[in-house]
Amino acid sequence: MLRLLLVLALLLPATAQAQKLANATFAAGCFWCTEEAFDKVPGVVETVSGYMGGKVKKPTYEQVSAGVTGHTEVLQVTYDPAKVSYEKLLEVFWINHDPTVTDRQFCDSGSQYRPGIFTHDTEQKRLAEASKAKWEKDKPFKQQILTPIEPASEFWKAEDYHQDYHLRNPVRYRYYATGCGRYSRLDDLWGKYRKK
Repeated sequence: MLRLLLVLALLLPATAQAQKLANATFAAGCFWCTEEAFDKVPGVVETVSGYMGGKVKKPTYEQVSAGVTGHTEVLQVTYDPAKVSYEKLLEVFWINHDPTVTDRQFCDSGSQYRPGIFTHDTEQKRLAEASKAKWEKDKPFKQQILTPIEPASEFWKAEDYHQDYHLRNPVRYRYYATGCGRYSRLDDLWGKYRKK
């Protein structure tokens, strides 16, 4: 019995820590680029590229990129709320996508690249709506913010070769992101907010 109690005592801190983690899901165009942005945030424990918002079970990249499944490329972010707030994640999301367009981001077009915030509970929905309202008031550009907020649906992890793409293929990734006009467009839209 004492042995069992010792084992349980050793397991409790890890279990308690795991229970404190939370998920957030964002669509900001190409998930490679979204992953790069969130991997830099202290308090983010894991980022996983995948698909959400469609009707096909276990979609493949080929299906999603053809635009026939209804999914969009998303990033599922696992984070420690004791180290980073959901509000901070929302801030990172806004300044890392173009909220003035639908069904595209930068050089990638189609519904599979549509931006969005996928909320996991009512508190995330409340915070996301407040964040969107704040940017509608304070945005540094004239165009309307079109990025939707909707409930998270089933998440499908993307193929392994998409995970950590910016780390495993840095030259190809940088060529893609720069050639796609991502950084220049974000600087045009968000200016000083991206230089913080």
